[in-house]
Amino acid sequence: VQLVESGGGLVQPGGSLRLSCVASGFSFSFYYMTWVRQAPGKGLEWVSDITGDGGITHYTDSVKGRFTISRDNAKNMVYLQMNSLKPEDTALYYCLRGSYRLGLADLGSWGQGTQVNVSS
Repeated sequence: VQLVESGGGLVQPGGSLRLSCVASGFSFSFYYMTWVRQAPGKGLEWVSDITGDGGITHYTDSVKGRFTISRDNAKNMVYLQMNSLKPEDTALYYCLRGSYRLGLADLGSWGQGTQVNVSS
């Protein structure tokens, strides 16, 4: 299993970023995919997940209405469109295979993450 995240950066409050994660080494469309984040000095926080077919999505309350998760199974990609970014969204973002929310994520396979910094 290999996961490679990209798309992070420095953005002003209210701005947007689109995170991408390319996956390999497993049957991508069979799996939930999850985005989690870790802010400085804090624990891991679940952000969003999406079913294998992309038909059902879930979001943590703090990002509902601002973030959108999606996937392209033909490209083995999962995305996180982040709009109306706030300073509290600053974190290192990771994608995971499986559903972290349901306790079914593969915590043995991590990418390098992509850093999002929201600051004026």
